[in-house]
Parts: sequence; structure tokens; C-alpha cells
Amino acid sequence: MFRRWAELRAVAADDRGMATAEYAVGTLAACALAAVFYKVVTSAGFRAMLRSVLERAINVQF
Repeated sequence: MFRRWAELRAVAADDRGMATAEYAVGTLAACALAAVFYKVVTSAGFRAMLRSVLERAINVQF
């Protein structure tokens, strides 16, 4: 009885594929974040804001 219980616990504790699943979820999250960042950076509003900041930085009077 105890031997069978120990075998079941050993099989249940085997999580060799877990690291692969974690990497897959992390990769998907990174890709999703990159896609959102790309959409923000290529938007017209962001370009206008960036241009405004750069123009103000260039035209600073010392």
C-alpha cells in the first residue's frame, strides 16, 4: 500500500514539462507587450508628442 502511494506521489511530482510551459507563457507575454508597444510608438499621437518634445529641446535658450 505504501509503495503504491509513493509511486503515485513520484508521478504527480514529476513536472519536467513545467519549465517549457513557463517559457511559452513568458514568450507570449513578451510578444504581446512588444505588439502593444509597437502600436503606441507608430501612432500619430505619439509621433506628434515626440516631435513636440524634440522641437522644444532643440529650441532651448541658454
